[in-house]
Amino acid sequence: MNFVTVKNGPIDLNVAIEGRGPLILCVHGFPELWYSWRHQIAHFSELGYQVAALDVRGYGGSSKPREIAAYSIRNLASDVAAAIDQLGGGTAILFGHDWGAPIVWNTALLHPGKVRAVAGLSVPYVPRGAAPFIEMAKALYKDRFFYQLYFQKEGVAEAEFEADIPTGLRKAYFALSGAAPLNKWLEHKPTDAKLLDGLIDPQPFPDWLSEKDLQVYAEAFRAGGFRGPLNRYRALNIDFEEMADFAGKPVTPPSYFIGGERDAVRAFVPGTDRYANPGMACSDFRGSAILPGIGHWVQQEAPRETNAALEGFLKGI
Repeated sequence: MNFVTVKNGPIDLNVAIEGRGPLILCVHGFPELWYSWRHQIAHFSELGYQVAALDVRGYGGSSKPREIAAYSIRNLASDVAAAIDQLGGGTAILFGHDWGAPIVWNTALLHPGKVRAVAGLSVPYVPRGAAPFIEMAKALYKDRFFYQLYFQKEGVAEAEFEADIPTGLRKAYFALSGAAPLNKWLEHKPTDAKLLDGLIDPQPFPDWLSEKDLQVYAEAFRAGGFRGPLNRYRALNIDFEEMADFAGKPVTPPSYFIGGERDAVRAFVPGTDRYANPGMACSDFRGSAILPGIGHWVQQEAPRETNAALEGFLKGI
């Protein structure tokens, strides 16, 4: 594995790279690192691709600006565009998971000429609507806890996670995995609860994440903290303003979706299944794979099935 630094103005991005050939650029979500793509890096680099996975700004070895506005979707998409230019000669295939999925969907929206194809994992593309999601969440979850609302107040979630980083990560990773009770992440708690209240610390952890894997994440968050990662949630109202010109616009490059059958993201909007029609706002949608028994961390919980689905998508491009 090689590591390079991609520059985007004042931002330095730490990027893991393996293989030679057309560029696949992978973008992780919360609370993860480039490392969450380790299985895809190994697989696709052997198939004749150059596979790169960056630490999103705020994470790992990348720059960690303090201000919330630095974490807007436009700024994060500009990091991806810079990596495409510097590593892929101006074009790339994009894979994104969790927050990485909206980042790659919006990169395809903002920079369509740079994106040969785009696959979103766990979060389908949803165009900018009539109100910011965080305002909708206040109405949907007005009498109960919702993690994105809890994350809005600066310093609160940081303190909870940073009190015991390995335990906090284990609980969060497990609650969203396929092995946890269904929608454990969204279970009813009072509005003044904390994130980790009621979450399970499994002993042992399911075998898709070893103790060594967990240490990679824990060490990165010990060094860098959680402010940058949590600022992504605090930038949602900024996104709404910045993306006004793109309201209702479709993603145009060839696109694909992968989700876990037991992912709580499906149930974020009570009474609706967010995976029912994942390509509805993509104009060249090539299909989807919903992986049975799998939770939110699809490319780590089910690397073989995820790689096979992604490989099938790439063969059709």
